[in-house]
Amino acid sequence: MEQKKGAAKSTKSESVAASVRATITFPPDLYATLEEIAKQNKVSLAWVVRDAAEQYLAGKWPLFRKQA
Repeated sequence: MEQKKGAAKSTKSESVAASVRATITFPPDLYATLEEIAKQNKVSLAWVVRDAAEQYLAGKWPLFRKQA
């Protein structure tokens, strides 16, 4: 299997908890808002999107709420 440039190699133990990469297209105004939120909070845009997705799932499907 060929590895993409910049992708980190993972071991079998890491692959169990590995993240999945996704490509998402946003309307320009939504993307700009997400970038601004990330900048204000000094976090990555990816963090903002993951946080929003987790909050959405917790509100929509409480049983899927991330355990603390």
